[in-house]
Amino acid sequence: MTARIIDGNALSAKLRGELAAKAAELTAQGTQPCLAVILVGGDPASAVYVRNKVAGCEKAGIKSLKFEYPQDAAPADVLARIAELNADPSVHGILVQLPLPKHFDEKAVLEAISVEKDVDGFHAENVGRLSQGQEAFVPCTPNGVMEMLKSIEAPLRGAEAVVIGRSNIVGKPMAMLLTAAGATVTVCHSGTRDLNFHTRRADILVAAIGKPKFVTGDMIRPGAIVIDVGINRLSSGPDAGKLCGDVDFESAKDVAGAITPVPGGVGPMTITMLLANTVESATRAARKA
Repeated sequence: MTARIIDGNALSAKLRGELAAKAAELTAQGTQPCLAVILVGGDPASAVYVRNKVAGCEKAGIKSLKFEYPQDAAPADVLARIAELNADPSVHGILVQLPLPKHFDEKAVLEAISVEKDVDGFHAENVGRLSQGQEAFVPCTPNGVMEMLKSIEAPLRGAEAVVIGRSNIVGKPMAMLLTAAGATVTVCHSGTRDLNFHTRRADILVAAIGKPKFVTGDMIRPGAIVIDVGINRLSSGPDAGKLCGDVDFESAKDVAGAITPVPGGVGPMTITMLLANTVESATRAARKA
């Protein structure tokens, strides 16, 4: 058996086409969706992510604003910029690219963003709303995973779901979304005993731990849906420099029923859901206008 490939590029292209139509309609009505992105420091990976987000905005008809600060920028300057953007009615989404330099209080920066413009879904109030099943901006990566599961009509109600990783950005909100969809969810992490016991009983396995090729085929229940959130660059061996996920794709694809590749899986969906949140924020603003 070879697993069905869940193509994030194809699904992303379809959804972005729909978002572009919505953005065009809003713009014609006098509200062009606008995303402001703040980048602090010269981290190469962060710069690539920001460039991809800006490019995604452009193709979808979403206006983007980019504000760059040096590595030694004063946190007060960045907080002042966030305050300005919060007060600007033409801006519908504010994103601060993580990680921030060590002299920043990351929590304070994220909490400074208006809840209504928190299109990353990281603000504590949005997290609280999500946990209670209220309307909230959902973190983009787990939201993208849910769209991928929806695209293959994965049976979530009553399913056994295992999430490896408990980060605030992916693991925790992923568990909340799967629970809300009716799955029985187990969250595993570095302190989990007998990890294989949990992964082998999962109908849906989400790997989000940041360890290259950590999940191998013998850890997967035959026929399971495997979602690989990881993105790692190999530092040694014959494949040095290549990207891979947290799942050993070659051994997993012969066991799983469906699987996401890396690259071309969850990654494109993360940016797509950021664009979707920005369009949704603009839609809400237009209703209030």
